[in-house]
Amino acid sequence: MTQLKMTVAGVAGRMGRQLAAMAIDRGHALTGGSEVAAAGVFDEDIGVLAGRRALGLWPSPDVAEAAAGADVWIDFTRPEATLAALGALRNTSVRAVVIGTTGFEADQEIVIQAASDRFAIVKAGNFSVGVNLLQALTRLAASRLGADWDIEILESHHRLKVDAPSGTALMLGEAAAEGRGKPLKDILAKPYLGANAPRKEGEIGMAVRRAGGIYGEHDVMFASPREVVRLSHMALDRAVFAEGAVQAAAWAAAQPPGLYGMDDVLGLGHTG
Repeated sequence: MTQLKMTVAGVAGRMGRQLAAMAIDRGHALTGGSEVAAAGVFDEDIGVLAGRRALGLWPSPDVAEAAAGADVWIDFTRPEATLAALGALRNTSVRAVVIGTTGFEADQEIVIQAASDRFAIVKAGNFSVGVNLLQALTRLAASRLGADWDIEILESHHRLKVDAPSGTALMLGEAAAEGRGKPLKDILAKPYLGANAPRKEGEIGMAVRRAGGIYGEHDVMFASPREVVRLSHMALDRAVFAEGAVQAAAWAAAQPPGLYGMDDVLGLGHTG
């Protein structure tokens, strides 16, 4: 395996620490990390923040400084911070970017697409290998089952998650809609609420739960009048997301500029 120089955005956060630790554990060189001023961690070693040995590196509030000399930037922060980082990274050595941030608006997605002329970007709503297999299976099932099969997606996450539905649920919804040959925005059902909220044939329903410390649970149900098929995934450890992200980073570093997904990293293709 080629050792890469990796930098992690939001390195003092829960996910940032996991990403930093995974990069170290997989034999890569962690060369820096960014953090907002409010975090108050600029005198703490990045390696120690990750629960590993001291590296003689400290978080920086400046993206370009944090990424100095790096091959890959891994970002699981917030939309505004991720977009700002893409701009700041253009004049650095970074050639690949992994984006696990969710909750982007349509105009923000355009900015990411434009940045793919400079970087090999792997963007996904979820970097778990299992979830990405679930996505491929969802696309396949939706393409094989007719409109008389209703599709419902249920996702559960910890109480502190701010975006809803989750990026993973939307990813699964996009896969189901692709299997049906239609844009998700055209067939995504409104929440079932009120005295007159019937289900419409052909729509994809989506429900959200927020509770406790749940890492992530996703269930895709296909139901006809006579039978039900369920596909599901449960994350047991936050490290699964970091593991997939570091795998994606290593893959992206060897690719030309462009916008990629975990289907590309895992070679799953768009079976339909």
